Amino acid sequence: MRAKRTYLAAAALALALAQGAAAQTATDVPDDRRPRAGGDAVRLYFDPSGGVSADEAVARALASNGELLALREEVEAARALVRQAGLRANPRLDVSGAKAVNMPDSQLMVEGMLPLELGGRRAARVRVAEREVEVREAALADRERVVAAEVRAKFGEALAEVLKLGVTEELLGNSQRGYRLVVARVLEGRTAPLEQNQVLVEVNRLRSLREAGRGRAEVALLELRNLMGAEPSASLRLRGDFEGLIDPLPAPAEAAARASAARPDLLAARAAEALAESRIAEARAAGRADAEVRAGYQRMRTGFMLEGMGVDEAGRPSPLESTSTANSVTFGVSVMLPVRDKNLGAVAAAAADLEAARRRREFLELTVRREVAAAYAAYEAAARASEIYRVGVRGQAGQNLTVIRKTYELGAKTLLDYIAEQRRYIELENDYVDSIRETYLARIRVASVSASPGLTGR
Repeated sequence: MRAKRTYLAAAALALALAQGAAAQTATDVPDDRRPRAGGDAVRLYFDPSGGVSADEAVARALASNGELLALREEVEAARALVRQAGLRANPRLDVSGAKAVNMPDSQLMVEGMLPLELGGRRAARVRVAEREVEVREAALADRERVVAAEVRAKFGEALAEVLKLGVTEELLGNSQRGYRLVVARVLEGRTAPLEQNQVLVEVNRLRSLREAGRGRAEVALLELRNLMGAEPSASLRLRGDFEGLIDPLPAPAEAAARASAARPDLLAARAAEALAESRIAEARAAGRADAEVRAGYQRMRTGFMLEGMGVDEAGRPSPLESTSTANSVTFGVSVMLPVRDKNLGAVAAAAADLEAARRRREFLELTVRREVAAAYAAYEAAARASEIYRVGVRGQAGQNLTVIRKTYELGAKTLLDYIAEQRRYIELENDYVDSIRETYLARIRVASVSASPGLTGR
């Protein structure tokens, strides 16, 4: 009976060590891309019902990201400048006077001036301000595209770390249960203490891997919080898996056409080109003739001294004088003649800026087509690699672990052989998670370079 109990304990040990791995290794098991939510460590970062999805993370980032909030304020500032540019020039009022020191003569002058802004100056100024708004709006949209892609990518990286943590934690739990069985065998005297120490080393190694995995998950979530505009101490747990995090990808030709027509950075380059054209018109308008009209009022008082002395109101003697007052209205026009300075330097500089903007736009159009083609090539390669892992590596690795387990039960393999195979299995599981993550990141890249509407959730 004692031998039977010992054999059953050994079989239970092997079964416990292999239970978590073998449960996922048959080739007919569906592809598992959701974290194992049963572990205590995994529950800190993953909640299948109450966690934050990728779409929700993007929405929070677009609403709270500090850089986006700053860019939106810059857009509002540009819109305010449009209103300012549309206002007419203010009139000017000059008031002056003069008084003779020893004579009764005095003079008062009031004159108002109104600039006319001829030559289309105001219209050119408004067009420049409107083009500035378009540039800033396109820059904001482009930054929203980039932030949305960064949030989804960081979400995927955090989810991958949680997936790896789930694998490690499940194998750690199985190994800890197996270790307790080995301890029982050692106490019975049926197993050498060396085997207990070997299992203990493996348990501690898995504990170390779990702590390292928790650290990577924490860092990824901290970076995700930063992109979302949340405090580092804010609670954040994820939900979802790598399937359906973004909309299905369009055909490459459709993606390239959409990118050329709607990618925000390309729209910003086109808006910058239009802005440069408006600056040329503004510079030319500033080199044309301009004028201002003037109108004023002038009051002049003159006088001269008479012979003899008179008496003032206080009864004191005072000189006699004769005064007269004249009122007049003045008007005129001041014309600025662009004879010497026709603003040709500013026109030439604006024309050079236009050529530079055109060259940047043309190069960016070429770059966009290249980025779309490269993103699709990377995605297709990553998807093929992930499928090979899923079909030809992951299942076979699990079968290998099962075979080693059975041969260990029969005594043909040592415990170290089984531990080494389990380590290979963990490595392959992590590699498989990495391949899923790379496929997902490649999908995000395609969606970003093609300006997919599903990227920002709008």
